[in-house]
Amino acid sequence: MALLSALLIGLVFGAGIAVSGMANPAKVLNFFDVAGNWDPSLAFVMGGALLVTFLGYRLVLRRPGPVFELRFHLPQRRDIDPALIGGSALFGIGWGLSGFCPGGAIPAIGLLRPEPVVFAIPMLLGIAVARILQDRAAGAANGDRQGAA
Repeated sequence: MALLSALLIGLVFGAGIAVSGMANPAKVLNFFDVAGNWDPSLAFVMGGALLVTFLGYRLVLRRPGPVFELRFHLPQRRDIDPALIGGSALFGIGWGLSGFCPGGAIPAIGLLRPEPVVFAIPMLLGIAVARILQDRAAGAANGDRQGAA
């Protein structure tokens, strides 16, 4: 049942991306072109997403627990570290250059166009490299603690 729920949520998200035009990189790039052919519709999409998220969190977190899990999995960290800043900068640069973010590119793959695939392959490679680097850093930190004991 949890898998079916995830599928339905993904379909609703993908449909929202498609209906809003956010699977079209030209529409996204026009949002960033404030001195030229500016298209403010992305601001409305983001505002709508913020409103739904704000209300959704308020409603869901009033429940004693999630439906398909034992507990809610919410972010625990609130600090701003170099990894967060660097990741945010890379996300913004990639989005501004390509017109795709993961949320728009993955549903756009279903349109059978090459652009989202060309975006998604380096994105997946970047995720893999980041995980390898994080694992190495964690291993090095554990080795330092074991050596100090």
